[in-house]
Amino acid sequence: MNQDTQPKTTLKKLGWRKFFQQQLEPDCQLIPARVIRQDLDRYHLFSEKGQLVGTLPGRTRIETESRADLPTVGDWVLVAPVGNADPDQFVIQKTLLRSSKFSRKEAGDRFDEQIIAANIDAVFIVTGLDDNFSPSRIERYLLLAWNSGASPVIVLNKADLCDDLDEKTEQIRAIATGAPIHVVSALNNSGIEKLKAYIPEGTTAAVLGSSGVGKSTIINHFLGYDHFKTGNVRDFDSRGRHTTTHRELCIMQDGGLVIDTPGMREIQLWADEDALTSSFEDVESIASTCRFNDCKHQSEPGCAIRAAIDSGELSDERIDSYRKFQRELAHFAEKFNASLRSEKKNDRKKFAKMTRKRPTKRD
Repeated sequence: MNQDTQPKTTLKKLGWRKFFQQQLEPDCQLIPARVIRQDLDRYHLFSEKGQLVGTLPGRTRIETESRADLPTVGDWVLVAPVGNADPDQFVIQKTLLRSSKFSRKEAGDRFDEQIIAANIDAVFIVTGLDDNFSPSRIERYLLLAWNSGASPVIVLNKADLCDDLDEKTEQIRAIATGAPIHVVSALNNSGIEKLKAYIPEGTTAAVLGSSGVGKSTIINHFLGYDHFKTGNVRDFDSRGRHTTTHRELCIMQDGGLVIDTPGMREIQLWADEDALTSSFEDVESIASTCRFNDCKHQSEPGCAIRAAIDSGELSDERIDSYRKFQRELAHFAEKFNASLRSEKKNDRKKFAKMTRKRPTKRD
């Protein structure tokens, strides 16, 4: 069975809950639907009426300043029928507030938020145990996952290709800060069933990771059929071939919903200090016991961080990552505040222009 022939489902199975219900007006006649995927200006949707196609009013696209304010995969929207010409065509009238979102800074020089997946309960962070293995990349994904409002789950795939499994697992355990770790082999369907426990009916998980780590293969196992194309990685560097080209939400036959995402080459931060605290809880907990509140963790007397490094409780690499993220977040906050000031300045200009155009009593 493929998605196009799946039977109609209920809003609850699609992830509808009290948080979204409370956003509806008592006499609301619009139809709730969830975004499956986006093809240019067309949004494919799930609803109690089955699969629909939604479009945004042109005015909405023109007046929206940030792409993050437009619907994305996983969003709940309210739609109205276009007319009798095409019963499957609908207009998206409103995007409901999100319960969670996994975001990064948009790639390139543009300073804007890119939402990878919305209204998710769990984030599967997948990495390969081959040459793709990178604890520092996992740290970056974890920081964004803690910032998302969803629960991160670390998935170490390709156990069948790993000769030093215990060593690599320990490296990830040292940075996981409480996130569960699962070792699987998607090729052999080993360990996949345990992952399904995180996606009961009515919940949603996003599967994230770089190209070639096996995200689509894992999701195909979740679904019970080969919905997504899969491809071999290059032998010389374990890089994937980008078989996933778009984000898509799928309904599992015996569980919740799962979102497949393309591999991300660039993972620029879109987060705050709270995310840093959650992702580096081990470092901040030890730092709180330093003798001086303004300790730089260099050579100050009574530095608990230095003592933890000397005893082997923390590694130099872990502290280096912590400081790197501190610098990135400080730079992000500076750019974010500058962007807000620019927006307010533009708003004042628009208001002044509107005021000048207003007719006077003499007119």
